[in-house]
Amino acid sequence: MPDRTKNNNRVGLLVTCLVDLFRPNVGFAAVKLIEQAGFEVDVPSAQTCCGQPAYNSGDAKSAAAVARHVIRTFENYDYVVAPSGSCIGMIKEHYPRLFESDFDLKTKAEDLAQRTYELTTFLVQVCKLKVNTTFNATVTYHDSCAGLRELGVKNQPRMLLSQVEGLKLNEMEDSEVCCGFGGTFCVKYPDISERMVSEKTNNIKKAKADFILGGDLGCLLNIAGRIKRESGETQVFHVAEVLAGMVTIPAIGEKSE
Repeated sequence: MPDRTKNNNRVGLLVTCLVDLFRPNVGFAAVKLIEQAGFEVDVPSAQTCCGQPAYNSGDAKSAAAVARHVIRTFENYDYVVAPSGSCIGMIKEHYPRLFESDFDLKTKAEDLAQRTYELTTFLVQVCKLKVNTTFNATVTYHDSCAGLRELGVKNQPRMLLSQVEGLKLNEMEDSEVCCGFGGTFCVKYPDISERMVSEKTNNIKKAKADFILGGDLGCLLNIAGRIKRESGETQVFHVAEVLAGMVTIPAIGEKSE
């Protein structure tokens, strides 16, 4: 295995495709939080998609090619962190399976998997982060499928949010139920997906929250799109943005962008 830093505090941030293309602020928030905890953060320019779309579509050959590149890109970091349960689930759970017949690559994939964390899990379990921010609003939280079921991400974001001064968490009904995004699922089965996200936005309304938070941007974009089509006013943010103090609450009568 390659030599790594003696202080064991160098983090490679996997930005993820959706964050890079649609909401870079989530990446900036992740960097801010990790650095607040005393870790050095690098965002390698050579990084690409984690390969999940190809893998979920049955194209194991393309997924393996992407996985080899990701393994090389992040091989010298003490930790690899991403603000996405689905991308981290791909690395931790599925990369080793892609290389069952290649001992060397499987060993490297397993090594990467052991160093890889979803953001809120990393902040709680490794960083022991003490959140120091204020957010005077009522929020509710959506538990994304991959983070919840593959990685056990449930209490971690709530532990962090409980430290935010002024924040009130109203748990919605069926917070653990899929929003209907599911990567290519929403493209293959649009009618089912629309029904699922409609049920999700209905539960958000019943929670009477000003903001809906989550840990996976795919889910949040899906939910935000449905809220907009329904002319709803609930604002949608990644949990990292609130924890990093990077969300401005609109003044009374002022609508947020």
